[in-house]
Amino acid sequence: MPDLRHHLRAALVALWVLGLGVAGRATTPPSLSIAAAADLQFALTEVKAAFTKTQPGLEVAITYGSSGNFYTQLTNKAPFDLFLSADLDYPKKLVDAGLADGHTEFIYSRGRLVLWVPKGSPIPVEQLGMQALLHPAARKVAIANPRHAPYGRAAEAALAKLGLLEAVQPRLVFGENIGQAAQFVQTGAADIGILALSLAQAPALAATGRTYEVPQASYPPLDQGGVILNHARNRAAALAFRAFLRSPEGVAILRRYGFTAEDR
Repeated sequence: MPDLRHHLRAALVALWVLGLGVAGRATTPPSLSIAAAADLQFALTEVKAAFTKTQPGLEVAITYGSSGNFYTQLTNKAPFDLFLSADLDYPKKLVDAGLADGHTEFIYSRGRLVLWVPKGSPIPVEQLGMQALLHPAARKVAIANPRHAPYGRAAEAALAKLGLLEAVQPRLVFGENIGQAAQFVQTGAADIGILALSLAQAPALAATGRTYEVPQASYPPLDQGGVILNHARNRAAALAFRAFLRSPEGVAILRRYGFTAEDR
């Protein structure tokens, strides 16, 4: 009789564990993990909200940062399904390294640069244009780190092209990415920033700052591209998000944040 009770108890425990495992699998929603350039943080919030309405039950996790840092992580197979870079070079390098599917490489937008100052700044950026960087109140100028951020490289290129780099360089402060560069100016750690138009047009910055668009001819085109990783765990969802981003609805959202659509 004790043996019978022992076997019955063991069977019930096994059934409970099995049931817990099945239930756990059944309640774990499918997920999509995206590594995205920092300039996309406001636009993609809206894109994600619209996209998830078309994909009931899909969890979408987006991590923002500098494209160069993501590239380094992805060469070590960081667990992302889709990479949205602030330029095309990093996705192409991943394809060349056999880490991403070249058939999924795509351009989703073109980024643009602006000068941004808080509304209370004494720098009349609208009137001075790029010469605002030489204003006495522009003691610190924030840009993204050009070593791994495409927006930082574009900012340096614009300064060089316009003959301002030598004068401005000693006053540059570098954000880890373009989002952090924007935070520097918002918080007063810098007086003026060379930022992404998409950030400047987001409600938080648009309501609190003033801008001047950097002449597009002064820096190389910031064609922004994406690619699906070969180690993607949810390739189907990554393809669906890619398609939505390029759809009329996705393009309309990107345009509201200042992303143009040349050469798409």
